[in-house]
Amino acid sequence: MSNTTGGFWADPDENTVVVATGELAVAVHPQVLVTPALGSCVGVTLWDAFTRRGGMAHIMLPSPSDTRLGGLADRFATVAVPRLAEAVTGGLPRRRLVAKLAGGSTMFGGEANITGIGMRNVDAVKQQLSLLRIPVVAEDIGGNYARTMELYLDTGLVVVRSYRYGIKEL
Repeated sequence: MSNTTGGFWADPDENTVVVATGELAVAVHPQVLVTPALGSCVGVTLWDAFTRRGGMAHIMLPSPSDTRLGGLADRFATVAVPRLAEAVTGGLPRRRLVAKLAGGSTMFGGEANITGIGMRNVDAVKQQLSLLRIPVVAEDIGGNYARTMELYLDTGLVVVRSYRYGIKEL
C-alpha cells in the first residue's frame, strides 16, 4: 500500500477507480477508489469489512430541489447515498457498512447564493446515512481548501490529501 504514504493519486494504475464529480462507483480489493477536487462537494465512502467491498460518491448538492439544471442524478446526496448503499450491499442488509466523509469546504464565502453549500452538503449526506442507519466512523470536513479522497478496500483506510495540510488518514 505504498500509495498511502508517498504516492499521489494522479499516478493511477489498473486498480485505481476514479470517481468523477457527481458520480459514484463500487469496487473490491485490490482496487482503490479515488475522487479528486472535493471543495464544497462531499466525498462519501461506504465499506464492508467482511467482503472488502466498498463504494464512493462525489456529492455536489443536497437534493434535486437545489438546482434547475439537468445533469447527473448521483450528484445529489438524497439520490446518491441510498444508491451507493444499495450498490455496495447488492440488496443484502446494510448493518456491516461504515461511512467516512471528506470535503464540505467553504470555497466561495463571498458569494451569497452558494455560501454554506459545503456544510449543507455534509448535513444532507449525514441525514441520508442516518435514515439508512449507517454510522459515520470518521470525517475530515469543513475548512476552506480542496481535498482528494482515497478508499483502500483491504482495510477500509481512507486517505485524504490536500496541498495545504498534506495527508490525513481516516
